[in-house]
Amino acid sequence: MTFPAEGLSAKVRDKTFSDLKAYRVLLFLPRNFNLSTHTGEPMETLNYARMDSPIGPLNVAVSDKGLVTLAFDRAPFPPDKTLYRWEKSNEKTALYSDELRQYFAGQRREFTFPLDLRGTPFQLQCWRALLAIPYGETRTYADIARAVRKPQAFRAVGMANNRNPIAIVVPCHRVIASDGTLCGYGGGLDVKRKLLELEGALSGSLAA
Repeated sequence: MTFPAEGLSAKVRDKTFSDLKAYRVLLFLPRNFNLSTHTGEPMETLNYARMDSPIGPLNVAVSDKGLVTLAFDRAPFPPDKTLYRWEKSNEKTALYSDELRQYFAGQRREFTFPLDLRGTPFQLQCWRALLAIPYGETRTYADIARAVRKPQAFRAVGMANNRNPIAIVVPCHRVIASDGTLCGYGGGLDVKRKLLELEGALSGSLAA
């Protein structure tokens, strides 16, 4: 999972430790940093597990509210620096893993589990627009920019997609370039093509 950090220093400089939890998605601290000694509150616990899939291993992390992370196994997980306490639990991630397996088996088109999306207001807008793309369909970056009412912000939309912490479920793989080509994807173009093929969304230049 990648956490955005740009523009943080100026905001955090004047913040007290009691404000830092509002920036948990944007701010890294050493794993052994004890937030409770500075705020009087316990660190939030995230449960995580690793699952196999047809596109490679995936890392799943959940809070009490829902899915926080679904990440390709491309970097150490959980991250070394974080504001969270991490606990491995196949049991608490089972609901999420089960529905993902059904999706990969072609038995599920929509996920029913809750999401706990964490990001900036603009990122959340973009990610919610991604969630509105139906299974089997694609949209362009320009389409998403118009959906969030910022029609000239297609580059910023691309950056928000790149920061998406919940791959597949928040379907940034359904976003393509305006010329109809696949364009980039954090999991790699081969994975993007496989996901779109699974969903029956490959057509024209995409299928070439």
